[in-house]
Amino acid sequence: MAFAKVFFDDGKPMAAICHGPWTIIETGAAHGGRMTSWPALKTDLKNAGADREDPEVVVDQDLPAMASS
Repeated sequence: MAFAKVFFDDGKPMAAICHGPWTIIETGAAHGGRMTSWPALKTDLKNAGADREDPEVVVDQDLPAMASS
């Protein structure tokens, strides 16, 4: 996960698809962000401090998060 944290720390573009938000959670970057995910990750995102929304695509601070239903 260190490589992903470097991307967030450097402000590089990132995206998360399906279960990808787990990587964002592990870096600590989910806290305070708006995200979507596969429904099974809803509790994980909430516990990480993210504002989980239900649409297929959410973009927050240039971070697209996508979930397929």
